[in-house]
Amino acid sequence: MEARNCFCGTPAIIRTSWTQANPGRRFYCCARTVQNCGYFGWAEPQLCARAMEIIPGLLNNMNNLRASARENANQARKWKWLLAFSWCLFVLYVVMN
Repeated sequence: MEARNCFCGTPAIIRTSWTQANPGRRFYCCARTVQNCGYFGWAEPQLCARAMEIIPGLLNNMNNLRASARENANQARKWKWLLAFSWCLFVLYVVMN
C-alpha cells in the first residue's frame, strides 16, 4: 500500500473498520487526535458480498469465545483458591490431632 498524506500534511495512518457495513476493511485517516483534519480514504477495495456476510459472524464467534475464556479463567482461579484453602484446613486438622 502506498503512503498517503492527509490534508494537514502529516502521514495518514491505516485503521480497520469494524462496522456492520464495512467489517475488516482498512482505511486511511489523519493521525492527529486533537486537531484531526478529517482526512479519510479507503486503503483497499470493498469486500465481496460473501465476505461481508461471513466476517460479522466470525467476529461474533470470536468475541463469544473470548468472553468464555475469561469466564473459564475466573472459574479456574476460584477453584485454585478453594483447593488451597481446603489443603490448609487439612493440614490444620492433621496438626491438631
